[in-house]
Amino acid sequence: MATNPGPNDFLQEAKNRLRWPMLLVIFLWIIQGFQFLVHGQLGALGIYPHHLSGLKGIFFAPLIHGSWGHLISNTIPLFVLTLILAVFYKRVALISFILIYLGTGLAVWLFARPVYHIGASGVVYGLLSFVFWSGVFRRNIRSIVLALIVTILYSGFIWGVLPVKEGISWESHLFGAIVGILVAFLFRHSIDPDEETRYSYEEDEPTDERYFFDRDTFDRH
Repeated sequence: MATNPGPNDFLQEAKNRLRWPMLLVIFLWIIQGFQFLVHGQLGALGIYPHHLSGLKGIFFAPLIHGSWGHLISNTIPLFVLTLILAVFYKRVALISFILIYLGTGLAVWLFARPVYHIGASGVVYGLLSFVFWSGVFRRNIRSIVLALIVTILYSGFIWGVLPVKEGISWESHLFGAIVGILVAFLFRHSIDPDEETRYSYEEDEPTDERYFFDRDTFDRH
Protein backbone atom coordinates (compact mmCIF):
# COMPACT_ATOMS: atom_id res chain seq x y z
CA MET A 1 0.00 0.00 0.00
CA ALA A 2 1.38 3.41 -0.99
CA THR A 3 2.11 5.98 1.67
CA ASN A 4 0.28 9.30 1.66
CA PRO A 5 2.40 12.42 2.03
CA GLY A 6 1.58 14.11 5.33
CA PRO A 7 0.39 17.70 5.83
CA ASN A 8 3.92 18.84 6.66
CA ASP A 9 5.24 17.40 3.39
CA PHE A 10 2.53 19.20 1.45
CA LEU A 11 3.22 22.52 3.21
CA GLN A 12 6.94 22.24 2.53
CA GLU A 13 6.27 21.48 -1.12
CA ALA A 14 3.91 24.46 -1.31
CA LYS A 15 6.58 26.75 0.16
CA ASN A 16 9.08 25.54 -2.42
CA ARG A 17 6.61 26.13 -5.21
CA LEU A 18 5.76 29.57 -3.84
CA ARG A 19 9.09 30.97 -4.91
CA TRP A 20 8.70 31.47 -8.62
CA PRO A 21 5.18 33.00 -8.52
CA MET A 22 6.48 35.43 -5.89
CA LEU A 23 9.62 36.21 -7.91
CA LEU A 24 7.50 36.84 -10.99
CA VAL A 25 5.31 39.36 -9.16
CA ILE A 26 8.33 41.06 -7.57
CA PHE A 27 9.94 41.36 -11.01
CA LEU A 28 6.84 43.08 -12.40
CA TRP A 29 6.86 45.58 -9.53
CA ILE A 30 10.56 46.30 -10.04
CA ILE A 31 9.92 47.07 -13.70
CA GLN A 32 7.02 49.36 -12.82
CA GLY A 33 9.15 51.04 -10.16
CA PHE A 34 11.90 51.66 -12.68
CA GLN A 35 9.38 53.15 -15.08
CA PHE A 36 8.11 55.43 -12.34
CA LEU A 37 11.55 56.60 -11.17
CA VAL A 38 12.87 57.51 -14.61
CA HIS A 39 9.52 58.81 -15.86
CA GLY A 40 9.95 56.39 -18.72
CA GLN A 41 7.36 54.98 -21.02
CA LEU A 42 8.01 51.36 -21.92
CA GLY A 43 4.78 50.96 -23.83
CA ALA A 44 6.72 50.82 -27.10
CA LEU A 45 7.96 47.40 -25.97
CA GLY A 46 4.41 46.11 -26.13
CA ILE A 47 2.86 44.03 -28.88
CA TYR A 48 2.05 46.00 -32.01
CA PRO A 49 0.09 43.61 -34.26
CA HIS A 50 1.02 42.96 -37.87
CA HIS A 51 4.35 44.81 -37.67
CA LEU A 52 7.70 43.06 -37.37
CA SER A 53 8.86 45.63 -34.82
CA GLY A 54 5.90 44.63 -32.66
CA LEU A 55 7.05 41.03 -32.37
CA LYS A 56 9.33 41.88 -29.46
CA GLY A 57 6.21 42.57 -27.45
CA ILE A 58 5.46 38.85 -27.37
CA PHE A 59 8.30 38.60 -24.86
CA PHE A 60 8.05 41.99 -23.12
CA ALA A 61 4.39 43.06 -23.15
CA PRO A 62 3.25 41.02 -20.11
CA LEU A 63 6.02 42.62 -18.04
CA ILE A 64 4.93 46.20 -18.74
CA HIS A 65 1.94 48.03 -17.26
CA GLY A 66 0.51 51.42 -18.02
CA SER A 67 -0.01 52.45 -14.39
CA TRP A 68 0.23 51.27 -10.80
CA GLY A 69 -3.50 50.55 -10.88
CA HIS A 70 -3.04 48.39 -13.96
CA LEU A 71 -0.29 46.43 -12.23
CA ILE A 72 -2.23 46.06 -8.96
CA SER A 73 -5.28 44.70 -10.79
CA ASN A 74 -3.11 41.96 -12.33
CA THR A 75 -0.87 41.17 -9.34
CA ILE A 76 -3.20 39.13 -7.12
CA PRO A 77 -4.80 36.94 -9.83
CA LEU A 78 -1.40 36.38 -11.47
CA PHE A 79 0.12 35.33 -8.16
CA VAL A 80 -2.81 33.06 -7.19
CA LEU A 81 -3.04 31.35 -10.57
CA THR A 82 0.70 30.80 -11.01
CA LEU A 83 0.78 29.37 -7.49
CA ILE A 84 -2.06 26.97 -8.34
CA LEU A 85 -0.18 25.96 -11.48
CA ALA A 86 3.07 25.42 -9.57
CA VAL A 87 1.56 23.46 -6.67
CA PHE A 88 -1.15 21.37 -8.32
CA TYR A 89 0.09 20.91 -11.90
CA LYS A 90 3.78 20.34 -11.19
CA ARG A 91 4.41 18.02 -14.13
CA VAL A 92 3.33 20.58 -16.73
CA ALA A 93 3.62 23.87 -14.82
CA LEU A 94 6.64 25.38 -16.56
CA ILE A 95 5.83 24.30 -20.12
CA SER A 96 2.19 25.33 -19.68
CA PHE A 97 3.18 28.78 -18.46
CA ILE A 98 5.60 29.25 -21.36
CA LEU A 99 3.03 28.15 -23.95
CA ILE A 100 0.36 30.42 -22.48
CA TYR A 101 2.77 33.36 -22.24
CA LEU A 102 4.12 33.08 -25.79
CA GLY A 103 0.98 31.69 -27.41
CA THR A 104 -1.18 34.55 -26.16
CA GLY A 105 1.32 37.12 -27.36
CA LEU A 106 1.60 35.52 -30.79
CA ALA A 107 -2.18 35.37 -31.20
CA VAL A 108 -2.48 39.04 -30.25
CA TRP A 109 0.22 39.97 -32.77
CA LEU A 110 -1.55 38.02 -35.50
CA PHE A 111 -5.18 39.01 -34.92
CA ALA A 112 -5.56 42.04 -32.64
CA ARG A 113 -6.07 45.70 -33.48
CA PRO A 114 -2.95 47.64 -34.56
CA VAL A 115 -2.34 49.42 -31.25
CA TYR A 116 0.19 48.70 -28.51
CA HIS A 117 -0.95 45.92 -26.18
CA ILE A 118 0.72 45.70 -22.76
CA GLY A 119 0.09 44.05 -19.41
CA ALA A 120 -0.07 40.58 -17.89
CA SER A 121 -3.84 40.24 -18.13
CA GLY A 122 -3.62 38.02 -21.22
CA VAL A 123 -1.45 35.60 -19.26
CA VAL A 124 -3.89 35.82 -16.33
CA TYR A 125 -6.78 34.85 -18.59
CA GLY A 126 -4.70 32.03 -20.05
CA LEU A 127 -3.91 30.60 -16.62
CA LEU A 128 -7.50 31.00 -15.47
CA SER A 129 -8.74 29.20 -18.56
CA PHE A 130 -6.13 26.46 -18.12
CA VAL A 131 -7.19 25.72 -14.53
CA PHE A 132 -10.90 25.74 -15.36
CA TRP A 133 -10.67 23.58 -18.48
CA SER A 134 -8.23 21.17 -16.84
CA GLY A 135 -11.10 20.36 -14.50
CA VAL A 136 -13.34 19.71 -17.50
CA PHE A 137 -10.82 17.58 -19.41
CA ARG A 138 -9.17 15.67 -16.53
CA ARG A 139 -12.33 15.11 -14.48
CA ASN A 140 -10.60 14.06 -11.29
CA ILE A 141 -11.66 15.44 -7.93
CA ARG A 142 -8.73 17.79 -7.45
CA SER A 143 -8.90 19.43 -10.87
CA ILE A 144 -12.68 19.83 -10.59
CA VAL A 145 -12.38 21.47 -7.16
CA LEU A 146 -9.73 23.86 -8.49
CA ALA A 147 -11.95 24.71 -11.46
CA LEU A 148 -14.81 25.50 -9.08
CA ILE A 149 -12.56 27.66 -6.91
CA VAL A 150 -11.33 29.82 -9.79
CA THR A 151 -14.88 30.06 -11.13
CA ILE A 152 -16.09 31.44 -7.80
CA LEU A 153 -13.13 33.80 -7.41
CA TYR A 154 -12.94 35.11 -10.96
CA SER A 155 -16.35 34.61 -12.55
CA GLY A 156 -16.52 38.33 -13.32
CA PHE A 157 -13.55 38.00 -15.64
CA ILE A 158 -15.80 36.56 -18.36
CA TRP A 159 -16.79 40.08 -19.42
CA GLY A 160 -13.16 40.93 -20.10
CA VAL A 161 -13.15 38.94 -23.34
CA LEU A 162 -15.71 41.31 -24.84
CA PRO A 163 -14.99 44.79 -26.27
CA VAL A 164 -17.10 46.53 -23.63
CA LYS A 165 -14.53 48.99 -22.23
CA GLU A 166 -12.35 51.38 -24.18
CA GLY A 167 -8.61 51.25 -23.58
CA ILE A 168 -8.65 47.59 -22.53
CA SER A 169 -6.94 44.93 -24.62
CA TRP A 170 -9.90 42.59 -24.72
CA GLU A 171 -8.08 40.69 -27.48
CA SER A 172 -5.35 39.72 -25.00
CA HIS A 173 -8.03 38.40 -22.66
CA LEU A 174 -9.84 36.50 -25.39
CA PHE A 175 -6.76 34.94 -26.97
CA GLY A 176 -5.31 34.17 -23.55
CA ALA A 177 -8.48 32.26 -22.70
CA ILE A 178 -8.39 30.37 -26.00
CA VAL A 179 -4.72 29.46 -25.59
CA GLY A 180 -5.45 28.29 -22.03
CA ILE A 181 -8.11 25.91 -23.34
CA LEU A 182 -5.71 24.50 -25.94
CA VAL A 183 -2.92 23.99 -23.40
CA ALA A 184 -5.32 22.33 -20.93
CA PHE A 185 -6.45 19.96 -23.68
CA LEU A 186 -2.88 19.26 -24.78
CA PHE A 187 -1.84 18.20 -21.26
CA ARG A 188 -5.11 16.59 -20.18
CA HIS A 189 -3.39 13.20 -19.76
CA SER A 190 -0.28 14.53 -18.01
CA ILE A 191 -1.45 13.56 -14.55
CA ASP A 192 0.75 14.23 -11.52
CA PRO A 193 1.43 11.16 -9.35
CA ASP A 194 -0.58 12.59 -6.45
CA GLU A 195 -3.62 12.97 -8.72
CA GLU A 196 -3.73 9.23 -9.32
CA THR A 197 -5.41 6.67 -7.08
CA ARG A 198 -3.05 5.93 -4.24
CA TYR A 199 -4.66 2.93 -2.63
CA SER A 200 -5.41 -0.55 -3.80
CA TYR A 201 -7.99 -2.52 -1.86
CA GLU A 202 -7.18 -5.98 -3.14
CA GLU A 203 -8.11 -8.60 -0.60
CA ASP A 204 -5.64 -11.35 0.04
CA GLU A 205 -6.83 -14.89 0.31
CA PRO A 206 -6.99 -15.85 4.02
CA THR A 207 -4.40 -18.42 4.86
CA ASP A 208 -4.79 -19.12 8.55
CA GLU A 209 -8.54 -19.15 9.11
CA ARG A 210 -10.28 -22.46 9.89
CA TYR A 211 -13.67 -23.35 8.44
CA PHE A 212 -16.31 -25.80 9.67
CA PHE A 213 -16.70 -27.11 6.09
CA ASP A 214 -14.08 -27.28 3.42
CA ARG A 215 -14.29 -24.11 1.33
CA ASP A 216 -15.12 -26.03 -1.83
CA THR A 217 -17.79 -28.32 -0.25
CA PHE A 218 -20.70 -26.79 -2.14
CA ASP A 219 -18.82 -26.64 -5.41
CA ARG A 220 -18.49 -30.44 -5.59
CA HIS A 221 -20.72 -32.45 -7.91
